[in-house]
Amino acid sequence: MRITITGGSGFLGSHVADELTKKGHKVIIFDKKKSKWLKVGQKMVVGSILNLKELENVIKKSDVIYHFAALSDLNEALKEPIDSVNFNVLGTVNALELARKHKIKRFIHASTIYVNSSEGGFYRCSKKAAEDYVEEYKKFFDLDYTILRFGSLYGERSDNTNGITETINKTIINGEIRYAGSKDYVRKYIHVTDAAKACVEILKKNYKNSHINITGNKKIKVHKFLKILAKILNISKKIKFLNKKYTGHYVATPFTYQPKKGKEFTFKSNASFKEGLQKLVKSIKKN
Repeated sequence: MRITITGGSGFLGSHVADELTKKGHKVIIFDKKKSKWLKVGQKMVVGSILNLKELENVIKKSDVIYHFAALSDLNEALKEPIDSVNFNVLGTVNALELARKHKIKRFIHASTIYVNSSEGGFYRCSKKAAEDYVEEYKKFFDLDYTILRFGSLYGERSDNTNGITETINKTIINGEIRYAGSKDYVRKYIHVTDAAKACVEILKKNYKNSHINITGNKKIKVHKFLKILAKILNISKKIKFLNKKYTGHYVATPFTYQPKKGKEFTFKSNASFKEGLQKLVKSIKKN
């Protein structure tokens, strides 16, 4: 199949591109910058998901879309809520509309396990809105989808927007491990190559129109990860936990969503429904 990956130059997208190429698919990478990891047989197209003409030129030639282009850094999204809407919501709707127009077989959307959490900040808000649009496009336009909700990814090609990579880099530079959070933090880490293989596996029909969580198999305490890291880097100094509280980040689990129930506003009505209807009819007739 001809498969386009928006955001295919990034950490996860580039690994997914490699796995798809191994399976014999024709891969088109669409991103705002050229991929550092472009493989033989992969086509690179530089462009923006906010530019409809550039986006249409790659989507119209595709059978399947992997929509990975997004503002994916939680901290950046907290500082730039408008960008989170533009890239994560408007960019997704742009891709959905063109996928509908060109009768794409499946729209595969990258989301997050934060999506049904009370945490995750503006990033979570934007991803929840994007998921809603993906689901509505299926309902109204019969555009098949698969939504992938990723957990804590780590591995090669990541930069300092990735928590594990940032911690490793700081440890190497400073010669000690300082962690901003607390010992209570827990994650289900998954290596990016495992996640990429899962992304290819979901092309099977039984994953169509489904929401798939892609996380590690085990819960790992951050303290344990840091102890392993200290051993690997031969760091003998005691691990320092700064116990900072970060708005928008989860401690042990992302599944903390509680629907907010509206309060009923009670009042004494000035008119019965019948009286109000009579007044409306009278007003319409008069005008």
